[in-house]
Amino acid sequence: MTQSSMRTPLGRVRGLGSAKSGTGHFWLQRMTAVSNLVLTIIFIGIVISLSGRPYPAAMALLGHPLVSILMLLFILSACVHMRIGMQTILEDYVHHEGFKVLTAMANTFFAIAVGAASVYAVLKLSFGG
Repeated sequence: MTQSSMRTPLGRVRGLGSAKSGTGHFWLQRMTAVSNLVLTIIFIGIVISLSGRPYPAAMALLGHPLVSILMLLFILSACVHMRIGMQTILEDYVHHEGFKVLTAMANTFFAIAVGAASVYAVLKLSFGG
């Protein structure tokens, strides 16, 4: 009898296999990486254009709707990418299950906190706060 499966006999008995979610994380990580590439170039261009400008001119540029939207997209993409990347590292290198759950939660909360603070700053600038 030939075996066409790469699963171990114990794995076949237990019914263990792919969690069916790895591909989604893989593609989301790649998509955010590509968007980060484009948005980081735009971000660097904006920062360079702000170099040496007085504060009111910088506020005016950062308050422009197109610039604000690009900055918000940058924040969203970077935070999602950061969370997924760190989650992968934690899953690979944290072996204690209880600690793995705690670090996964801390990772998610950190990404949300960084994103929320950054979005707040951009919206405050955008709406002239």
